[in-house]
Amino acid sequence: FLRQNAHIIILAQAGLFVPADSAVIGIVDRLFSRVGASDDLAKGRSTFMVEMVETAAILNRATPRSFVILDEIGRGTATYDGLAIAWATLEHLHDVNQCRTLFATHYHELTHLQDVKPRLLCHSMQVREWQGDIVFLHRVIAGAADRSYGVHVARLAGLPNKVLGRAEQILAELEAGKHGAVDVGLVADNLPLFDYTSDDSDHGKKDKRAGGAIPSAVVDAIDAMLPDTLTPREAMDLLYELKSLRASDKGDNK
Repeated sequence: FLRQNAHIIILAQAGLFVPADSAVIGIVDRLFSRVGASDDLAKGRSTFMVEMVETAAILNRATPRSFVILDEIGRGTATYDGLAIAWATLEHLHDVNQCRTLFATHYHELTHLQDVKPRLLCHSMQVREWQGDIVFLHRVIAGAADRSYGVHVARLAGLPNKVLGRAEQILAELEAGKHGAVDVGLVADNLPLFDYTSDDSDHGKKDKRAGGAIPSAVVDAIDAMLPDTLTPREAMDLLYELKSLRASDKGDNK
């Protein structure tokens, strides 16, 4: 969404059509972008340092005619440090640079700034929960998101069910104490590490193999894989092969 709007501005200033019934954009003298996450090994810069250097360039150079897109400022350091940096950056863009900005963040605390900053508006990507899963509707709506969906996204990415279960336990414990300082030691005591006595049915069916673990053809194929040497076509072929092996594993364990 951030990049899309930057592209639309470039199209408009080039005199080209934009994907809208009508649009009033105005002249933009500079377009600044701080998205993605990458370090700079050649210069000895961490991901966070690269982020800060690029953010500094934006804050020092953006004018009221500029357009800025920023994604997850402050994520590369401790929670409170990151929140403080993101907060101060947003205030500076609003009060000093006074430029049009799209500022994406997962710091829900920042949404309260719309109550004290007259030109700041909160929007979010619409999400719908259905039967324990989430559906991304790819629609921008007015208003701040009421929660994050990190654990749901982790499930979509294929994290092990035990990790997901553990994450949900910890999340519930942390949210219970979110109005005060979090005592990590207390949370750890309440939730013993890797206490997985509960059934995994909430996160998907697990393979039950009598007599211990049976070697899996899928695991063997993954162990033998060298991802850096695969061409796009070979990677696609391997994906279909793994799918076929997984189907065979399920048939053998019925």
